[in-house]
Amino acid sequence: MPVSLQREINGKQTFEVRLYTSNVESDAKSFNSFIRQHWGVENSLHWTLDVTFREDAQRKRNGHAASNFALVEKTALNLLKTEDSKNMSIKSKRLVAAWDNEFLLKILRKTR
Repeated sequence: MPVSLQREINGKQTFEVRLYTSNVESDAKSFNSFIRQHWGVENSLHWTLDVTFREDAQRKRNGHAASNFALVEKTALNLLKTEDSKNMSIKSKRLVAAWDNEFLLKILRKTR
């Protein structure tokens, strides 16, 4: 499905055509909105993982190490997001959990 995108950047008109393969039947404008929403979620998650866990700086190359660590980090991120007793950033909650075993256990017990 060809999707055309026209927008203005710094006073200059740009026009792009992107090609997608999908079984979704939709007009180009709606389909473009679906794509933008998907990438918005994806970019938000990636940014959070990079800021909280420095994911981009990690170099895991053996076997399935990268996939395994990504799964553990996403699980940890979800647990940290559900913890609402402390009003602080995810990164700060991660540090407090590393220093305070009671806080760590509180986060882990929420999974029940």
